[in-house]
Amino acid sequence: MEIDNKNWFELWFNSPFYHILYKNRDQNEANIFIDNMITKLKMDYGKILDLACGKGRHAYYLAEKGFDVIGVDLAENSIKYANTMYQLPILEFYVHDMRKPFRINYFNYVLNLFTSLGYFNQIQENEAVFKSSYDMLQDGGYFLVDFMNTEKVIQNLVPREHKNIDNIDFYIRREVENEKIYKHIKIEKEKNVYIYREEVQVLLPHHFHNFANNAGFTVVNEFGDYQFQSFNPKTSDRYILLLKK
Repeated sequence: MEIDNKNWFELWFNSPFYHILYKNRDQNEANIFIDNMITKLKMDYGKILDLACGKGRHAYYLAEKGFDVIGVDLAENSIKYANTMYQLPILEFYVHDMRKPFRINYFNYVLNLFTSLGYFNQIQENEAVFKSSYDMLQDGGYFLVDFMNTEKVIQNLVPREHKNIDNIDFYIRREVENEKIYKHIKIEKEKNVYIYREEVQVLLPHHFHNFANNAGFTVVNEFGDYQFQSFNPKTSDRYILLLKK
């Protein structure tokens, strides 16, 4: 549902229901992924941008590891939470649109984690994220994109689902239409009804390669899970792309 000309992601990601629905996401799995990423990439203690950082838990984990981290996100409520909850001298959070550069030639690593692309109206808008990331990196810096394996997701799509969390009913309907995966979310709480949606563009590896090439990146590797095993379009859980400026 769009109100006041806002995009669906501005409404949904700023909603308290978003964080309730996804509150059981596995933090341990995320931490393992980040640990594996640090080891696999042999990451030095440089400057990291967490692009579309949400409420900041992954940026905070990286800062605890000793990295100088900035997290940016379009959701004002998430950034307000992050600035309140996570306070370290080497950690900052800002409201920012990832389609635009934040600091030029500044970062050693830009990370876009946990399917934080493909939200836009036009597929070309994703390319703007790649171009802004290229501009924000120092020469020799790395851009890592962690996306769902779209082919496998479509093959295993669950059309309807009902969840009751904290006495709130979430009725979820999924469909693929017009090159997007839609999730329609009806929420019932204390006789009140709220309607939201998620939509993610059907982005496949060739799309990401086009974005990368047009932005000027060199493709370093592709991985298929959080253990950084090789990518298989039929069986892998994730599509993780590592690029270098």
